[in-house]
Amino acid sequence: MAVRKSSMFTACLALMAVCAVLVIASGIWFGVAQEAECAQRARWPVAILGGCILLATLAGFAGAYSDHGRARYLLRFYFVAMPALIVILVVFLVFAAVVTGGSGAYPLIGRAYDEYRLDGFSMWLRGYVSGDPDRWEGIRSCLAGSDTCKKLARQASFVTADQFYKSNLTPLQSGCCKPPSECGFGYVGPTVWTNPTSAPDHDCGLWSNNPGQLCYECESCRAGLLATLRSQWRKVNIALVVATVSLIFLYVAGFIAYKKARK
Repeated sequence: MAVRKSSMFTACLALMAVCAVLVIASGIWFGVAQEAECAQRARWPVAILGGCILLATLAGFAGAYSDHGRARYLLRFYFVAMPALIVILVVFLVFAAVVTGGSGAYPLIGRAYDEYRLDGFSMWLRGYVSGDPDRWEGIRSCLAGSDTCKKLARQASFVTADQFYKSNLTPLQSGCCKPPSECGFGYVGPTVWTNPTSAPDHDCGLWSNNPGQLCYECESCRAGLLATLRSQWRKVNIALVVATVSLIFLYVAGFIAYKKARK
């Protein structure tokens, strides 16, 4: 086949395979990243999309290097599937940029950590943690069984409230392992607080010193989970933008090389 003589087309396919591996690696990292392992279902589509891109690229390789008459169908599949997958990747990036726009964080005077509110996130993210009670129950159970708050409770360095307030808590620790600061609870330990007679916020009434409950039902905990997902999602987006731009350039260059080789 004439395509076999085009080293340019082959090089483009090879580099596109590298881009696909980058997408897969980003998706796997996103799927197993710490701090948000209880929401894995929201993160694996990236790896799946990368796998589809790799399969389309391999189909292009097979079609270019096979002398079988049906090999042209593999090339046709590659030339049709790859732009469709790139479009899906672009749509995903635009969607991710929109839904991760708000951070939900607000600073506190005298605190080294931020606290988080649901209304600071996009409607889609809020719906993910609030729209399905069964989904949140699964996430809540996972969080209660994880080391997120247990590790914080074991911190021996937090002897006084001032030491705790100067610590750099993760969004999940800030939202799930302690009551919101506006509740005015008294500090006893990282996950043990004294409850005042009245509290201004709904989350305040949901707090419990029970290690299996803490603030896992609080909106602040949901917001902390979203803040963690958002941070990781935006890191992945950087790699995906690089991969997407590279895929578009390589696909166009490879298509031109293929057409020239056919002449």
